[in-house]
Amino acid sequence: MTTTREKIVEAAATLLNEGGREAISTRAVSAAAGVQAPTIYRLFGDKQGLLDAVASHGFVSYLGGKMGLPETGDPVEDLRRGWDLHVAFGLEHPAVYTLIYGEPRPGVESPAARAAAEVLAGQVKRIAAAGRLRVSEERAAHLIHAAGCGMTLTLIALPPQARDPALSVLARESIIAAVTASRAGDGDGDASLAGAAGALRAALPGVTALTGAERALLDEWLTRLADSGHSADTRPGDHAPA
Repeated sequence: MTTTREKIVEAAATLLNEGGREAISTRAVSAAAGVQAPTIYRLFGDKQGLLDAVASHGFVSYLGGKMGLPETGDPVEDLRRGWDLHVAFGLEHPAVYTLIYGEPRPGVESPAARAAAEVLAGQVKRIAAAGRLRVSEERAAHLIHAAGCGMTLTLIALPPQARDPALSVLARESIIAAVTASRAGDGDGDASLAGAAGALRAALPGVTALTGAERALLDEWLTRLADSGHSADTRPGDHAPA
């Protein structure tokens, strides 16, 4: 049986797909769902809460597909497949995608974006555990996310007939080349050191021979080493000039 919350979310999702974000007003959603406006505020807090719920609703199929991708023996290849799925979802569901990623709020991450970020973090951790990451897990995940979102939003903004599918492939391979090695230990000394540090850091949560404080300190050191090949100095507390 459909709940009142589900009816409201589905009504708002229909309005989003038909008219974009501007079509989602409290009055329009209330009329479409057959409820009073106070019901929306009671269930979602405010309009942003409703928008976040609509985004999560629309993202279910994407997350199901991404989390349902069977892992292969090559975590980098799995990352490629994840990238392609991300871009394809954005092009197939541009209204939902731009709702999630088109208007970032400083310091705030929607539930849908957070869930997608957790899946990406898991993919990156597998690459790190294989010793094939050239930078820290955090830096790799942020770079992949930024490039993937930027590429998807760029393609969404283009007329369908002007979209060059090679753009996504070129961006994907450029990012993969920047953050991974073809095999553990490949690359120059800094890259090999970064891969070894990343693999050790990925295994750190399971280490029981160290205290919590010792693990935290080692994690900091390994993070610096993982990023050593791509930054002159990444020590906490240092700041680049404005």
